Amino acid sequence: MSERWALFVEKVPAKVKAILLADDPETFVTRRISEVNLEFGGMRGDRHFGVTSKADSRQPMYPRGTEILNRRQVTIVSEEELARIADELAVESVMPEWLGANLLVKGFPDLTKLTMGSRILFSSGAGLICMGENQPCTLPGDVLQKNYEDHEKLAFRFVRAGYKRRGIVCAVERPGMIHEGDEVQILINDFTNPMQ
Repeated sequence: MSERWALFVEKVPAKVKAILLADDPETFVTRRISEVNLEFGGMRGDRHFGVTSKADSRQPMYPRGTEILNRRQVTIVSEEELARIADELAVESVMPEWLGANLLVKGFPDLTKLTMGSRILFSSGAGLICMGENQPCTLPGDVLQKNYEDHEKLAFRFVRAGYKRRGIVCAVERPGMIHEGDEVQILINDFTNPMQ
């Protein structure tokens, strides 16, 4: 492995299957778009856009409302993990829109286990840095329930089914255009390397 990639234990190819934007102030549900210019701060117009954000229940170490670094600029889910959630819930499919995801990728079946500091690099040169797992909550479960009214307690069941399968949150490390269908390289961070 070259010195340039010394911090990473593996490089895995994947593909962008969908790009999605949460630009309706009434909901977290996203809609599909064909391309977007990633900026420092994420996707302009998205509800999570910004270099900084306000602390909420996910950051209990700070008083609520404190301005902090926005680690949740872009959320990514994998097609394979969504299929596993759907299987466990016995529903036809779980759409990335219903989870408020910004990107759907295929080719990395255990995306949620991606280590912090790993990178997702796009053909344009744009890059994201993984900031950790996106914890499942009942809000996407409520959307699932509306789409599958004949299935009981989906909101509650989604939290369990989505555990370690809900995807990741990222920050933009290098701006650039991304397109549906783009090939990406996922560089898995090596936590054993002291130079990270």
